[in-house]
Amino acid sequence: MERPKVILLDAVGTLFGVKGSVGEVYSQIAKEFEVEVSAQILNTTFVQSFKAAPPATFPNADLHDIPQQEFEWWRKIAFNTFKSAGVLPQFSDFPGFFSELYIHFGTAEPWFIYPDVVSSLIDWQQQGIELGIVSNFDSRIFSVLESLELSSYFSSITISTQARVTKPDPTIFAIALEKHNCPSTAAWHIGDSIVDDYQGAKAAGLRGIWINRQTNS
Repeated sequence: MERPKVILLDAVGTLFGVKGSVGEVYSQIAKEFEVEVSAQILNTTFVQSFKAAPPATFPNADLHDIPQQEFEWWRKIAFNTFKSAGVLPQFSDFPGFFSELYIHFGTAEPWFIYPDVVSSLIDWQQQGIELGIVSNFDSRIFSVLESLELSSYFSSITISTQARVTKPDPTIFAIALEKHNCPSTAAWHIGDSIVDDYQGAKAAGLRGIWINRQTNS
């Protein structure tokens, strides 16, 4: 197999994942605001709220307004998560709670790096392969990568909220490859979603590689 010029990687679920589950983190921080709700319920209502949300692309927003739009987009998801769980009225200060939750996910605290990641990144770097990230995450990815000490491995980061388009749209891969001045045929993309990563990359002309993080290793 010919060595690629560039390897693009997905972020959440590929490089790093949530410790425990999103529901556990939501439940834990809600507890600090004296709201008791099971992580299991929140996991279910979070997935429903997340899937029902429109794409986080903000086509008409100015670049400097995007962080506020991202904050608002996630606030609605969190609001609907707790509303569906039936505990919204228990919050005396939902805006305060949400701000803390939002900041929390921009730190290293709720995340863990998958065990095969750092050695792979070092190996690819030593082979002279350029590395980039293509993610449907938001601007907090910069602080997360920084705090997880992963930033130095990547020469480009392309996120859907700034690209105005989400994976699996081929446009986001084209935007990422332009930063490396690399044709799609000389690039790989690795990610944990069959649709967003594997099929998206293939449709954009890259070699798509699916990584299965679902096994409880």
